[in-house]
Amino acid sequence: MITLSLSDILPYLLLAARWTLLLSFIAFVGGGIGATLLLLWRCGAPKVGGRATTVYIQLLQGTPLLLQLFLVFFGLPLLGIEVSPLFAASIALTLYASAFLAEIWRGCVDAVPRGQWDASASLGMSFTIRMRYVILPQALKIAIPPTVGFLVQLVKSTALASIVGFEELTRSGQIVANATFKPLIIYGLVALIYFAICYPLTLGSRVMERRLRVTR
Repeated sequence: MITLSLSDILPYLLLAARWTLLLSFIAFVGGGIGATLLLLWRCGAPKVGGRATTVYIQLLQGTPLLLQLFLVFFGLPLLGIEVSPLFAASIALTLYASAFLAEIWRGCVDAVPRGQWDASASLGMSFTIRMRYVILPQALKIAIPPTVGFLVQLVKSTALASIVGFEELTRSGQIVANATFKPLIIYGLVALIYFAICYPLTLGSRVMERRLRVTR
């Protein structure tokens, strides 16, 4: 048993939270790029793209994230690709985020009235111009609440990365709890740090909704 004061434990956990934020950022940005490409493919080529993206989304949504982490971490070395825990967690969470965001954003695009599609098409706009100037700006207003909600979920899902050896906030809390035999205090601090990360995201979402005049 190691005796550590709160002044020793809290800075250590806050430093570990940086890795949680980094992993969340990588997964959200990478997943957002992937989801945008899937959405455009699905809308631009509904026959081929629609079927392919549906299979991709259903496959990733229908399997546990923990299993996806194992497949990436242990599967890539079998192909001769050595991966670090951060790289494996980033790949798995990016794929996971792209599947969920693609489905969320598809619903937001489908919520745009059909008349907007027909009106822009009647003006001779190409698919790219329609999406950029007509459809996506309207879908953005609808997409803010579910996107932020998923981002909060994604931040909390990074805790599973500890299974493949990535030392983020939850893993660091486990190490300290095992060393000090004070799990209630340590995990309570970990929970407060997660709350401090996620709650401002929710507040920011509300501010953006007001600015874009989104009706609930």
